[in-house]
Amino acid sequence: MINRSRKDSEEEHDLTPPADEYISPAPRVSVQAFCATVATAATVRSASEDRRLGKVHLSVHMGGIAAAIDAYHKAPTPNVIMLETEGSSDMLDGLDELATVCDAGTRVVVIGSATDVTPYRELVRRGVSDYVVGPVETLDVVRAICSLFSSSEAVAVGRIVAVVGAKGGVGSSTVAHNVAWAIARDLALDSVVIDLDLAFGTAGLDYNQDPIQGIANALFQQDRPDSALMERLLAKCSDRLSLLAAPATLEQVYDFGADAFDAIFDTLRMTTPCIVLDVPHQWSAWTKRALVGADDILIVAEPDLANMRNAKNMLNVLKAARPNDRPPLYCLNQVGMHKRPEITPREFAKAIESQPIATIPFDSKMFGMAANNGQMIQQISAGHRTTTMFLQMAQRLTGHAVTKRSRGSLLAPIMPIINRLRAGGSR
Repeated sequence: MINRSRKDSEEEHDLTPPADEYISPAPRVSVQAFCATVATAATVRSASEDRRLGKVHLSVHMGGIAAAIDAYHKAPTPNVIMLETEGSSDMLDGLDELATVCDAGTRVVVIGSATDVTPYRELVRRGVSDYVVGPVETLDVVRAICSLFSSSEAVAVGRIVAVVGAKGGVGSSTVAHNVAWAIARDLALDSVVIDLDLAFGTAGLDYNQDPIQGIANALFQQDRPDSALMERLLAKCSDRLSLLAAPATLEQVYDFGADAFDAIFDTLRMTTPCIVLDVPHQWSAWTKRALVGADDILIVAEPDLANMRNAKNMLNVLKAARPNDRPPLYCLNQVGMHKRPEITPREFAKAIESQPIATIPFDSKMFGMAANNGQMIQQISAGHRTTTMFLQMAQRLTGHAVTKRSRGSLLAPIMPIINRLRAGGSR
């Protein structure tokens, strides 16, 4: 597939990617880039640090297509080759020669220039998988590599949304569970909630589930978890929502390495369109890795000074760790608690330097009833404004619109009979 750059696209249609453009992470592949300019080489190196290329082994070489041909006369080709042509008039001859030394299955991405005159169809005939007009930016390189696999593989890569509290007890788990419910029910996306608070997780209680197995069974087994195992460990909460529950016991201490959950996330990504991580309020190697590796992040905060400080610190760290991603989002929860001094949403937003995506009012009766009954707010009061907020947050975090539900007509059972009578009368 030939993918034109923004310059070409804007001449015909305004196809500028939206701010929340979703780019699936690339699998574990090898990529070798042969650049003709120092600027492009620096951009590709910058792209190699993006979280979506975290599993990609990417190396950068100078010399363009001539250097690539020379290199592959002596060595096997990687999964992906990136070539910068710099407007070379003999690009097609170079691609023909490269084809003689390329292994089967190698994909080629060409970084061209505005002066290239080679027809796109000629590049396609020579097996070029993607074509990007330079000068390229970091996100162009990330998109070019990731799209090779997300658009061509039979199995899609699921989107991960991480929800975490700026402070303990701010209701981040409640927000995570209700947002996941809206994603599954109203956006019609098959979803999984993963409760990462193994000692004190509440997802099982909130969804009125008591599964015997859960995330601990996947974590502590010797072999890498596969899709069949994960399917057995999931508890069904609704038609489209499943839960990977925490054991919520204190029989052992749960200390993990930074990559402890990687295999679980990778396995679920291959079968589930949306994964919601309920991340506990702690700062460790694995929680930071889970947040940085997520596609979208939501920080839940209450309107007080400690929450404001913590939220600002978290936003700054996560923005720096994810320079090519949309900035993390945040919401204010339990706003308007009786007799409690609060920082106003306007003052909070001024200090954070961004607006909350939602300001959830304090309602102890409704939220307490939902928690004690093992229900979501939508089940308690479908028309409540908080229910609407959770739906809007689900849309913002996933980039999906509400799926319209067809309403059954009262005449539906007899419509076939009416249609037959009409057909008979028209003869």
